[in-house]
Amino acid sequence: MIGGALRAALSERGDRVIRLVRDKALAGGDAVFWNPESGEIDADRLAGVEAVIHLAGENIAAGRWTSARKSRIMESRRKGTSLLAETVAGMIGKPGVFISASAVGRYGDRGDEILTEESPAGCGFLAEVCQEWEQSAQAAGAAGVRVATLRFGVVLDSRGGALKKMLPPFRMGLGGPIAGGRQWLSWIALEDAVAAVVHVMERPELSGALNVVSPNPATNAEFTRALARTLRRPAICPIPGFAVKALFGEMGEATVLASCRAEPRRLAESGFHFRYPDLEGALAHAVGAPDMTRPGS
Repeated sequence: MIGGALRAALSERGDRVIRLVRDKALAGGDAVFWNPESGEIDADRLAGVEAVIHLAGENIAAGRWTSARKSRIMESRRKGTSLLAETVAGMIGKPGVFISASAVGRYGDRGDEILTEESPAGCGFLAEVCQEWEQSAQAAGAAGVRVATLRFGVVLDSRGGALKKMLPPFRMGLGGPIAGGRQWLSWIALEDAVAAVVHVMERPELSGALNVVSPNPATNAEFTRALARTLRRPAICPIPGFAVKALFGEMGEATVLASCRAEPRRLAESGFHFRYPDLEGALAHAVGAPDMTRPGS
């Protein structure tokens, strides 16, 4: 989702974007073959690139976390990131920056604690995945390439991700707070997520970890009210925590019930401007609805 939008934004402003594809039949032109599982990549065709941006990884919310799925989630990030980082490190004309995705899941379930890039890692599977993910990028840094690891929050877009899954029940008036709604959600509009990647790419002083989240995280209850208001539907069907655990197991506990109140301190200090800093404005834009917080909407 982020990669497609980023590719479009970069192409629109005149950049040449080279995609990495896993099907050899699709390689050629501006598409380069790679296979993280086998460690293959056509590195010669990356010569001269100015930036390498890595956003790939197994979907963490595609189903219950069996042992096999957890292994795929971990290895998809570790192998893919290591392959790209080591390829970048070995290039003659190295790119100026290697940007690799990570996630605020690194902080784990932290209640009301305000989390910055300096906050220690939390506990649990997602925290472990994110630590391995970020560590795998460091081979490029050891070779002198600027490395930035972007800790994304929940990216809001009606065409994919968490919001796409929420919209059908909310549009039917079946939305409601989950497990009391006190847990914090760190979110960002898709357009701001894309702009943040470009911002980091263009600023040589930015390296290391950056939280890519809105400056205004919301509790689950606040998010529920905002989405219901945006869709002009009631939200009177609360979901108990035990139901989430029964349906989704560990995955539900880590993604739906966990609380993460992250703030984008380093992005803000670097002068990044959020186009959609407020939740209702971001949701209205994502679903194509009037922003009810603005006069005349």
